[in-house]
Amino acid sequence: MTLFIFSQNEKIDDLTVQLAYQEADSIKVDLSLELIHELYVIKDYPKALRYLNQTAKLSEKLNYTKGLAKTTYYRALIYTERNDYYNAIDNYRKSRLYHQTLKDTLGVAKVSNSIGLLEIKRGNYSNGLKNSLSAISIFEARGLNDQLSSAYNNLAEAYAKTNTIDKAIEYNTKALEIRKQISDKKGIIESTKNIADLYSERKEHRKAIEYFENVLVLLDPKKDQDTRGEILPKLGNEYLKFNEYKKASDYLLEGLRYNRKQNNKEGLLRSLNAVGNLNLQKGKLKLAENQLNEAYAIAQKIDDSKALLENYRLHIALDSTRGYFQNAFFWQNKFYDLKENLSKTKTPLPPYTEVPSEIDTSDAMAIDQDTAVKENSEKSWLHNPYVIYGTLGLLALLLILFINNFIRSRTRKIQVEELNEKLKQEQIRSEAILEQTHHLEEVNQVKDKLFSIVSHDLKDSISSIKAFLDLLKEDSISKEEFRELIPELSDNANNASSLLFNLLNWSKSQMQNLEPKPELFNIQDVFHTKMALVEQKVEDKRIVLIDESQRDFIYADRSMVEIVIQNLITNAVKFSRIGDVITVSNQEVNGKALICVEDTGVGISRKNIDKLFNANKNFTTIGTKNEKGTGLGLTIAKDLVELNDGRIWVESTENVGSKFFIELPKAAPQE
Repeated sequence: MTLFIFSQNEKIDDLTVQLAYQEADSIKVDLSLELIHELYVIKDYPKALRYLNQTAKLSEKLNYTKGLAKTTYYRALIYTERNDYYNAIDNYRKSRLYHQTLKDTLGVAKVSNSIGLLEIKRGNYSNGLKNSLSAISIFEARGLNDQLSSAYNNLAEAYAKTNTIDKAIEYNTKALEIRKQISDKKGIIESTKNIADLYSERKEHRKAIEYFENVLVLLDPKKDQDTRGEILPKLGNEYLKFNEYKKASDYLLEGLRYNRKQNNKEGLLRSLNAVGNLNLQKGKLKLAENQLNEAYAIAQKIDDSKALLENYRLHIALDSTRGYFQNAFFWQNKFYDLKENLSKTKTPLPPYTEVPSEIDTSDAMAIDQDTAVKENSEKSWLHNPYVIYGTLGLLALLLILFINNFIRSRTRKIQVEELNEKLKQEQIRSEAILEQTHHLEEVNQVKDKLFSIVSHDLKDSISSIKAFLDLLKEDSISKEEFRELIPELSDNANNASSLLFNLLNWSKSQMQNLEPKPELFNIQDVFHTKMALVEQKVEDKRIVLIDESQRDFIYADRSMVEIVIQNLITNAVKFSRIGDVITVSNQEVNGKALICVEDTGVGISRKNIDKLFNANKNFTTIGTKNEKGTGLGLTIAKDLVELNDGRIWVESTENVGSKFFIELPKAAPQE
């Protein structure tokens, strides 16, 4: 290794001398690229970047596309090593365009494979697969084993993460064959271990055992300790599937001792789970309990969800075996909460109504007696004529009363129905009035709160400016000291100006029922105008501002859209850090214009996203250079977009960036 580094440094020195005497031509660019490659190999990235900047400028001056293609590629590789995703992707894409211009298919393939590797590393498996697959056919045709090894491994990882196990095994096997050809021992171990894990997941445990044992043979006892600590419990677990307790015990106990000695928490967790499972199967329940409890404590500390899920499963089996069903139920709840992130509730059964199967005999007897009494009484009055005439007269009277009552009842029913209908209409009107009153009260409360906040913020900004001016007026500070305070004064003035601007537009839309005046206009013109306004801020923060907008027409009130776009671009600058990227773009989706302002800034937490467009929340945060805000901008933006039959939303991840989307119509609505 020392000899290699010495040889490397000697070559770097030789190339540096050659460059010093070479004229500024394409040969100098090629020599410089050789030097950059050597610096990249020994990981001297700062020096490599200095040469990259000089070489890129010379290539641009000479219009040397090959030089530009390679300088952007090496810059992307260095950004990848530094985990700077956005700059890496930006340079990879530029490099691929240069290689496409040169019709250099191999160069395009190398860049695509590097993009695939980076995307898969970040979890963008679909994009990673697409890029790596596009590179493989070229590598295979040219027999480029080093590149094939990387590409096959990328694809295997992506297929494994997307649960396409057969494809993952296929490409891991291809990677293993290539790595054997180029004697890449580290790669051979990685591919063999991956294949073993995949066979285990597919429940082909004999295959898994074969590959795990192959990994153990390949490991260096001194250099590969972590890998050994990982493999031993896995191999023991595989033998446990076949109840081969002797072999399982040998590997599991060795793994437990080994991981304790190395203080490898992940390996120790796997070993304790597996040994606990072994003792559970052998009926050593107390020992299994101790081991599973220790594993549970470690899993919580290192946040290993997969091992924690296995631990819950084993706890369920342990407590069920011991008859501790309440404890088993507790672990089962934890298991399903972790696995599915939801609680399964059983649908309650309808209430059961019992129907009597027998009739009470005492009731039956009472009914028979009543019937007999009625029959006797009927016989007694049927033979009395006075009773008959009296009964007929009474029936006639009852009939008259019944008819009269029926008519009155009918009339009263109609009156009641009419009254109910009137009351129903009155209730509807009352509810509408109450709803409108409630809405007005709510709006007034929001306005009162907003104006209270605005007046307070304006007072702060203006008071600060006045205080500085008073100090100068009273000769309390020198002019030199005052000049140093000018940037802060400027920020306060800008804040007050922005506040008033947002407030005036919002108040017009809320108080004067601002009506949009839609027209067809080119959204790209709006982007260009608003991007020009932030050029100074972008330059101060060294932000990369990418314009991916295209000529396209939308149907909306242009002045309103301009206010919204300006607000989104200003916010993107405010929450971007030095070196971050802001991208503006538009495209047609489902017949509508979709506008996007994307940044790689600080992002927004999940709990704060819901507050962004809510006037009641007045949500605002400080920018990356302590820029102040009022919290009104996005509220106004939402109002203005919705006035134009559009919608606005955001997608954001903390420390990764934010994407603000606006959807607007492209044509006037049809009558």
